[in-house]
Amino acid sequence: MSSDVPGFELPLRLLLAFRTLIDELHAELAKQGHPDIRPMHGFVMQAIGPSGTTAVELGRLLGVSKQAAGKTIDTLERIGYVERTADPEDTRRKIVRLTPYGLDALTRSAHIFDTLRAHWATELGEDRLRALESDLRKMTPANPWRLDTPGWFGTL
Repeated sequence: MSSDVPGFELPLRLLLAFRTLIDELHAELAKQGHPDIRPMHGFVMQAIGPSGTTAVELGRLLGVSKQAAGKTIDTLERIGYVERTADPEDTRRKIVRLTPYGLDALTRSAHIFDTLRAHWATELGEDRLRALESDLRKMTPANPWRLDTPGWFGTL
């Protein structure tokens, strides 16, 4: 199989596309009142979800240690995105929940991603973008919510 494009360029281009979208998202989030949120925080807040979770479960979902999850929770709590509450079924456990400010960041992120997708559709054409999305769906697992990416990146 011959190609004038080296094989290593594909993952780099996919990573650059991801990075471009995430950088644009965070620039817009900062303008909309969320200047302290970082790319890792999005993975964490998605993993926390609408019902909340524990630090142990969060670490498992993200593929990181309980301690690493705890440090991130501490940061998100300090900047107002999450809060710790007692578990009503077991008061020894703490549940991490998104605050209204955290929910606002996720809502704004969804709208910004829609705007960024619309920009790509304008640049590439809606048909080409739909074809790209379809092809990526064919080549990747069905569930796009791989929240363990932070832990995967951290492994050697």
